[in-house]
Amino acid sequence: MSMTDPLGDMLTRIRNGQRAGKSVVYAPASNLRTNVLEVLQREGFIRGYELAEVRTGVKEVKIELKYHEGSPVIQEISRVSKPGRRVYSKIKDLSKVYNGLGISIISTPRGVMSDAEARAANVGGEVLCQVF
Repeated sequence: MSMTDPLGDMLTRIRNGQRAGKSVVYAPASNLRTNVLEVLQREGFIRGYELAEVRTGVKEVKIELKYHEGSPVIQEISRVSKPGRRVYSKIKDLSKVYNGLGISIISTPRGVMSDAEARAANVGGEVLCQVF
């Protein structure tokens, strides 16, 4: 059976894993998912990720979750642009998440990046998710 929102599925796996206190969660791999994980790692929300081949042609990503003094680093992670309702934003219309404490992850013509990187590059795009 096909999945309608693969990125939303990965974000839910991260959210559930942190609520359960897991150190590692697994998700099916794709280019979009690895690009989002790269942004999360650069911004310090996850410890890291690693691609592994389960069997020929099927890859899986191992996500190492990050905790600070026993509490999860990611307090809230939510999908903004969904398959039924895409949300696009110009860079000047992009609002800050929790007054700059969180980030938005944006898919731009120059690749997937955080809102701060998009402001520096002066490009807008599809707002994939928000992390705090």
